[in-house]
Amino acid sequence: MVAVALAALASGFGQFGAVAALGDVAREFGRVTHGATIADQAGLSGTQLGVGLAVIRLASLGSLPLIGLADRFGRRTMLIATLWIGLALTAASAAAFGYWSFVVIFALGRPLLSATNALTQVAAAEQTASRGRASAVALTAAGYGVGAGLIAVIHSLASSSLGFRGICALAALPLAAVPILARRIQEPDRFTVAEVAADRPLPVLGAVGPTFRRRLLVVAALAFAISVITGPATSFVFLYAQNVLHQPGYVTAAMVVGAGLSGLIGLVVGRWLADRIGRRPTATFAMVVLSLLGVLTYEGSRVALIAGYILGVLAGSILAPAVGALLAELFPTSVRASVAGWWVAAGVLGAVTGLVIFGAVADVGNRFECAAALTFLPAALAAGFFWLVPETRGKEPEDLWPDPPEVTA
Repeated sequence: MVAVALAALASGFGQFGAVAALGDVAREFGRVTHGATIADQAGLSGTQLGVGLAVIRLASLGSLPLIGLADRFGRRTMLIATLWIGLALTAASAAAFGYWSFVVIFALGRPLLSATNALTQVAAAEQTASRGRASAVALTAAGYGVGAGLIAVIHSLASSSLGFRGICALAALPLAAVPILARRIQEPDRFTVAEVAADRPLPVLGAVGPTFRRRLLVVAALAFAISVITGPATSFVFLYAQNVLHQPGYVTAAMVVGAGLSGLIGLVVGRWLADRIGRRPTATFAMVVLSLLGVLTYEGSRVALIAGYILGVLAGSILAPAVGALLAELFPTSVRASVAGWWVAAGVLGAVTGLVIFGAVADVGNRFECAAALTFLPAALAAGFFWLVPETRGKEPEDLWPDPPEVTA
């Protein structure tokens, strides 16, 4: 479990580089002036930035078949392969010669690291029983959060000396540790047992069979709505702090550290609530609060930014264990990775939708607060979809969807 969590950390470290360094990328390839528009302050327009981030997010759709292949070739094999290649491509983005070339190169690595992150969640869920599943999911979420927070802190303190090229090149550090992790990550027992089943659905497509279709549609709708909120909320925040509010780097670094602490607290609280009151009520509450705090983040003042971001990370961390456990428990081992792939794909489409809407609205009069309200609040209504699936607290996946009997010699 520790090795899996460290793989999630490496994935977060690599994936969050584009978000953390977005302001530097905009200045490097744009033109900063003293005007009042986003393009004047950041170097590139909100629409250009939103579309670029949307392309990077959209590239994560490529993770769908990669994650689904873990139902055929194993969690460990696909996790290690996607982490290795994804980090290598992320480090290569440091050599970009223009904004759109940066977007393309970084986007090539995005689906692989998205697949890594999803597979760490699947492996964590399959290594544990119901009593410890939310804790295991929280551990991998914490690993991803630490990796993302680490690259954000490094950027906040050393962006002037490293620039976006140095930040992206740092992905070579976790890349060097992949061989060590590969020796310690094990195949979950649940997959080893399911692998000998006579009836093995086709990866990815097998998960959309009639038996699973209704639940899959519900969780895909939830993934879409959650990402409409989290996509813009996390992707624009550092550019907003650095290029619009002109917040000093040390303040942003302190904000990230504070968010890291609140995130760890949120994971502990989220695990406790998911195991005590249930997955559905915990996730519903956290999603609604997350949307409100996203609006607060872009209210227009530095105090609101710091408070909204730190508390938003708290709410998102409360959400993660409940959603991760629910997703694992609603589907059997034979299609669990494929379902995780559809979750990521729906989340990508949600994030792209949110980024485009947020960027376009923010461009009109430089109104980030309006962009946040018009993007986040409608998406929060989808929290009611959690009540369209059964509560899984205290149950094993086999209780809800029994796997086929084992094949004996």
